[in-house]
Amino acid sequence: MNIAVIGGGWAGIAAAVELVDRGARVTLFEAGRQLGGRARRARIDGLELDNGQHILLGAYRDTLALMTRIGADPEKLLRRLPLRVEDNRGFCLALPQLPPPFNLAWGLLTARGVSLREKLRTALWMQGLKWRQFKLPADTSVAAWLEGAGQTGTLRRHLWEPLCLAALNTPAEQASAQIFAHVLRDSLGSPATGATDLLLPRGSLSELIPDPASHWLSTRSARLRTGHRVKRIEPGAAGWQVEGETFAKVIVAVAPQHLRALLPGQDKVPNRFEPIGTVYFHYPAGTTLPYPLRALQGGVGQWLVDRGRGVLAASLSGHGHWENMGDEALALALHQEMQQPGPLPPYRVIREQRATFACLPDLPRPACRTSYPDLFLAGDYTWADYPATLEGAVRSGMAAAAACLEKAARR
Repeated sequence: MNIAVIGGGWAGIAAAVELVDRGARVTLFEAGRQLGGRARRARIDGLELDNGQHILLGAYRDTLALMTRIGADPEKLLRRLPLRVEDNRGFCLALPQLPPPFNLAWGLLTARGVSLREKLRTALWMQGLKWRQFKLPADTSVAAWLEGAGQTGTLRRHLWEPLCLAALNTPAEQASAQIFAHVLRDSLGSPATGATDLLLPRGSLSELIPDPASHWLSTRSARLRTGHRVKRIEPGAAGWQVEGETFAKVIVAVAPQHLRALLPGQDKVPNRFEPIGTVYFHYPAGTTLPYPLRALQGGVGQWLVDRGRGVLAASLSGHGHWENMGDEALALALHQEMQQPGPLPPYRVIREQRATFACLPDLPRPACRTSYPDLFLAGDYTWADYPATLEGAVRSGMAAAAACLEKAARR
């Protein structure tokens, strides 16, 4: 069966790998010159950087499985560390290397800057969420949910709200509480050992999946048409017409803003977006953080990631006044917040204006199946359990491929 996959981000890659592994002939179209979409290397002024800072967790089981499947060893390519959330205001919650739920219990008990009463209240709240299987009576904003649950103290300001913004790329006042509950379910609330671990790429994001997938697919006779933007697809008597070729089935794995142009009438496709900014600082090679992830409170910055060899990446999620700051002013403000000595070092700023969909309460989202029997969708916005994450993208691609092949088997 000849199948076209349109879009070579992590969702399209996952779909293509699954299809090829199960015997389909696949042509993968990607507008960029390399695979990876919004999670790949970018060469800027001769430097090789990621086109945005992404955080992976041990809970990303399908992402890790896909890496192994295409010959990318997670143990070699990722640093695995017990999760620790600390900020520049003295807060710290560190999870030890204990099986769940003892890791979270100990982390809460020993959290710095939090009263014992708040720790106990939060432990009971998390236990109640587990009893209810992290299902809320109705969706609302994260801020309203936390308020109603009595989460109004230090942990809200220094843990829940920063985690919400990092995971959903939407501020707590607007973000979906139910989707955030799903994130907690599969991370802090997961019974799986290692689910909360922080996974940091040792190199670029392209080394995790895009590069090895490109090699894996090419050696298995898949056609990779990079640098080729598909502008139109249409059904025909013999199948789907894509760039002058006929395909039995098509999986469209493009960003939601591009889907509307390819497939008009998709009323459930998100149309509100949130930006992400990443500022890479090149400090002297010996510059490090005590722990490679730090939250920034009270200023412009939000999260700081130690990428090694003196490179610190400051991440800015969601709309904010940072968008109106010039690159130099933004870098200088972050440099001062980070309290690094010396003058402003060399830096690079990457801004993605429509990085993710706004993860709002009760947001309508499309499924992988469409009104056309041989046309399927993939992309993080189609995986309704999650916000816009790499794991959601991978799972959506696998689901679209499975649906595509399931219908073929039935025939």
